[in-house]
Amino acid sequence: MSGVFEFLFKYRPVLYQEGDFTFLSPWPLGTMAIIAAVLAVPAVLTYARARGKSRAADRWVLATLRGAAFILLFFIVMQPGLVLTSVVPQRNFLAVLVDDSRSMTIDDRDGSSRAEKAAGLLDPEGDLVDALNEDFAVRYFRFSSAPARIDGVDALTFDGSNTRIGSALDYARNELQGVPLSGVVVVSDGGDNTDEALSEALLPLRAASVPVFTVGLGDEEMEADVQASRAEVPEQALAGTSMVVTVIVDARGFAGRTVPIVVEDMGRIVATEEVTLPDDGQPLVAPIAITLDTEGARELTFRIPGQPGERVLENNELHAVVQVRNRTEKILYFEGEPRHEVAFMLRAVRHDENLQVVLLQRTAENKFFRRNLDDPLELVQGFPTTREELYRYRALVLGSVEASFFTHDQLDMIADFVSARGGTLLMLGGRRALSEGGYQGTPLEDVLPVVLNEPGSSTPTERLAFVKVAPTPAGANHPATRIEGTVEQSAARWDSLPPVTTTNVVTGLKPGATELLEGTVVDGGDGVEPDRVVMAFQGYGKGRSMVLAVQDTWLWQMDHTVPIEDQSHETFWKQLLRWLVSETPDPVEAQPERESVEVGEPVTLEATVLDEGFVEVNGALVTARVTTPTGEARDLPMEWSVTEDGKYAVSFTPDMEGLFEVSVDAGRDTVALGSADTSVRVAPGGEEYRNPHQRRSLMERIADETGGRYYTAETANRLPEDLQFSGGGVTVTEERDLWDMPVLFLLLAGLLGAEWGYRRKRGLA
Repeated sequence: MSGVFEFLFKYRPVLYQEGDFTFLSPWPLGTMAIIAAVLAVPAVLTYARARGKSRAADRWVLATLRGAAFILLFFIVMQPGLVLTSVVPQRNFLAVLVDDSRSMTIDDRDGSSRAEKAAGLLDPEGDLVDALNEDFAVRYFRFSSAPARIDGVDALTFDGSNTRIGSALDYARNELQGVPLSGVVVVSDGGDNTDEALSEALLPLRAASVPVFTVGLGDEEMEADVQASRAEVPEQALAGTSMVVTVIVDARGFAGRTVPIVVEDMGRIVATEEVTLPDDGQPLVAPIAITLDTEGARELTFRIPGQPGERVLENNELHAVVQVRNRTEKILYFEGEPRHEVAFMLRAVRHDENLQVVLLQRTAENKFFRRNLDDPLELVQGFPTTREELYRYRALVLGSVEASFFTHDQLDMIADFVSARGGTLLMLGGRRALSEGGYQGTPLEDVLPVVLNEPGSSTPTERLAFVKVAPTPAGANHPATRIEGTVEQSAARWDSLPPVTTTNVVTGLKPGATELLEGTVVDGGDGVEPDRVVMAFQGYGKGRSMVLAVQDTWLWQMDHTVPIEDQSHETFWKQLLRWLVSETPDPVEAQPERESVEVGEPVTLEATVLDEGFVEVNGALVTARVTTPTGEARDLPMEWSVTEDGKYAVSFTPDMEGLFEVSVDAGRDTVALGSADTSVRVAPGGEEYRNPHQRRSLMERIADETGGRYYTAETANRLPEDLQFSGGGVTVTEERDLWDMPVLFLLLAGLLGAEWGYRRKRGLA
C-alpha cells in the first residue's frame, strides 16, 4: 500500500507527515488567483449562453469538468511543494539499542531466530548500516538486565536474564548527553518483563524531541505453545500437610488436548494431574494436591511435557521454593461446656506430632479443665488476660462459649490476635456461639466472616436442624476440605457422610468472605429452609477468621452409616487445624527480596523483628547465616532500616547455582527474640521465555509517544530516510517539488477525458 502511495504522490507518507505544504511559485498566490478568476469567467459565460442541442444540465456538467481542469492547472502552475527539515550528514549521533536477552534466541516460524535477524539487520557490511553510517555517527548499546556500550553486534551474547527497555533508554540518553542526538533505534522483541515505569524513561526523550524508532522482531503470535504461567505456592508449610497449589496454564493451538502437569520435589515426582487445555486465550486454573514430608528448603518443579509443534519448551516449567517446617504448632481450644465434639476432635489429631491442641474447657463457674499443657501454670487462671499470653498460640478455637464470659478487653485482645498478631480464629457452632452467644455488637462481629443475625426467642431445641454438608466450588479444592485425592473423590466422600446438626441459623456472608462448605436442611418439615453456611473464612488484618457452624462433626465418625475404616473425620480435622496455623507469622520473619536470582546477581535479605507482644523491635542484634549449596556457611550482620520500625536487611551475592539456605537469629541484650528460616534459589531464569511472542503493542507505544515509528524486519530499510527527516539534532531546511506528482497528471487526463467522453455521448460538438 505504501508503494502505491509513493508512486502516485512521488514521496513516502512520512515526508508528508513531517513536512509543511507550501506553494513554490515566485508569483503571489492572491494575484494569481485573481488572474485565474478573470480568465475563467469568459469560459463559464460561453457555456451558459450556448444553445443548440445542449441542455442546461449538459452545460453545467461540461462547465464543472472544464472548471475542475482549470483549477487543477492553476494548482500545478503555482508549483506546490513540501518544506522539510532534514539532518545534516555526519553532524548528528544515532543510538542503536539491541536486545541482548535470551528471548532473542527463540526461533520464528521461518526457522531463523530473532538474534539472527538482528545480526543480519545490523551487519556492518549490510545496506542498512551503510546508510546509517552515511548520515550519522552511530553508537551501539546492548541491553538485558543491565545496559552497556558496545562497538558492534559482534559483542552480543543473547544470554541476558531480563529485558529492561526503560533502563536502556535512560542509559543511552545519559551516555550521549551533550551531543546532537537525532534519534534512538531499539531492536527488540519488546519482551519487557520488569516492573519499570516505561513512561518515566520516555518523558525526557519526548521533552528533548528525540524520537525513538523501534524495530520489532519475532512472530506476533505463537500458533502452538503451552506455557506454565504461574504457580501459587505458599512460602512455608508444615511437614506432612496436604496443600493445594494452583498452576495457571496458558496454551494456544492445543484446545481439547489432555496433558499432564508433573510436580517434582527436588527431582522426585510427588504428584501428576491430568488437565484438558482450554480454547486459545483462556487460561486454565489447575489445583494440585501435594504433601511435603522432608524438612527444610524444598524446590518444587511444575512441568508440562513438550507437545508436537511447540517451538519454545523453556516456558513449560515453573520453579518454586517452599520452606517445610517440622515443628509443633500450638493451638488454644477454649470450650464453654462439656460436649462430645471436644473429645472426638482431640482424638482425631492425637497422633499428629506437629499439632498441639491445648484445651481449656469450662466445667463450672470459674472452674476449668486443662489438657496438653507445656507446664502446670499454663492457663491456670483461665482464658488469657494479656496479649503476651494469648499471642504465644498460633490459632484460637472458640467453642460453645457466650460473649459475656469475656471482658471487653479480652474481646478486643481476641480481635487483635487476628488483625495485629496475624493469628487465625475459628469459631465453632453451638448453643452459646455466634448470634445465639451474643457476639453481635462485640469487637468479634467485624472479625467473623459471616453475618450475625438478631438472635430469636426460640430455644436451642427449636432451632436444631439437620444439614447435609457439601463443598462449594471454592471448597472443592481447598486444603482444609479436600478430604480425598482428587476433586471427584473428595466430592464423593462428602456425599457419603451423614447429616450433622446446627443450632445456629447462619445464611449470610461478609463481602470478602469465602464459603467452603454449605449445608442443605434435610428435616425442614413442611417449609423450605434456606441453605446454611457451614464453613467460611475471610482475611482480617494480618490474620484470618473462620466459622464452622455445626456442633457435632463427630457424627462423621460415629454414625452407624459410616464404615469403621472411614477416616473422613480425622482427615478433616487434621487438615483444618494445619490450615489454621499455615500462615500465622512468627515474631521473627525473614524473606529475600527476590526468591530466585542468577549467579552474580545481588540478593537482599529482609527481616522483621517483633517482641512477644508483636511490637516492632529496633536496635536488635540480628544475624543471617547463609549456607551455600556445598555446605559452607558464613554469618552476615543485618542492619536496622532506621526509617522503618522492626525492619532489618543485608545483601550478598551468590557465586554458584543451587539453594542457598538462610537462618536469621534475633536478640536484644541477653533475650532471644526468635529465629526464622528462608532460602534463595540461584539458577538461570526463565522469565525471558514467558509469553514468547513479539510485544508489538509495546514497541508501537514507545515509537508513538516519542514521535518515532515502528518497523518490522522487512520494512527496516526505510529507517535511514525516515531518520533523515524525522530526527532531531543539527538540521537544515529543504524544499521538494510536488507539481510533477503522477496523481496530478492522472487527474488532469481524467477530467479532460471525461469532458470529451460526455460530449461524444451527448452528440455535442
